[in-house]
Parts: sequence; structure tokens; C-alpha cells
Amino acid sequence: MKRYQQGLGMITAIMILVILAALAGAITVFGSTQQLTSAQDVLSVRAWQAARAGNEWGLFMALNSGTGWTSGAACTPSGVVATPGVLQTRSINLAAELGFTVTVTCSATRFNEGETPGSPGVAKTVTLYTISSQAVNGADVTAPGYVERTRVVVAEQ
Repeated sequence: MKRYQQGLGMITAIMILVILAALAGAITVFGSTQQLTSAQDVLSVRAWQAARAGNEWGLFMALNSGTGWTSGAACTPSGVVATPGVLQTRSINLAAELGFTVTVTCSATRFNEGETPGSPGVAKTVTLYTISSQAVNGADVTAPGYVERTRVVVAEQ
């Protein structure tokens, strides 16, 4: 009887080793996926903040006369005459600070809204600025590290 029971421990040991190897492989894959996901989250937050900086810069330029985009002139650069409603685009290179290039687009639309207070019959002119900011990290679009975020804000003056 003892002769037929030899080798049973060896088969059990091999099965346990196969199961442990599968578990180790699964843990390795899970860990690397977690690391990649964490890195993508960090890049995503940086892209969002770079796009936000582009929005704030665009608003400052559009709403403050004497800056790169003159107030009320369809976000046109100073000294340039442009057709109202035409998109004006500027690029901000934040590669050294954040690793992103931000493209800021501004469009201004003027319209009449009611009457000017204290002057009956005189139309009140309102300008709506639409500032779009797109942050891209310069990686290849097909690369796992590619991140792009876009933010759009609207301001009235």
C-alpha cells in the first residue's frame, strides 16, 4: 500500500507553487496598474490647473485695457483691428513650470441690453467674453502619459 502513495506530497507542493506564482503575477499587474493610474491622476490635475491659469490670464487680458487684448475690441491684440466675434488665440508655454503648453482663445460678442441708467432711450452695450483654455502636455497622443484638459469661462463687461 505504501508503494502507491509515494509522490502525492510532490503534486500538492507543485499545485501550491503554481497558485502562489499566479497570485504574485496578479499582484504585480495590479501594482503597476495602480502606479500608472496614480501618475495619470497627477498629470490630470496639473493639466486642469494649467488650463485654469490660461483662463485667468485670458480674462485679465480681455477685461483690462492696455494689455495684450484690448477691452471691448473682440479680444484683439493692442493696435490690431479685427472683426468682432473673430477668435483671437494666444499660446502660453508652461513647459518649464508644469510641463504643459496652454492655448487660450478669446471671443467677444457685443449686444444691447436695455437702456443706460439715467439716459432714457440710450442703449446699454454689454460685452460677453468667452475664454477657452486648452492645456496639453506635449506627449504623443497615443502615449499612456498624454493628458489634455479644456476649460471655458464666460465673463460680462
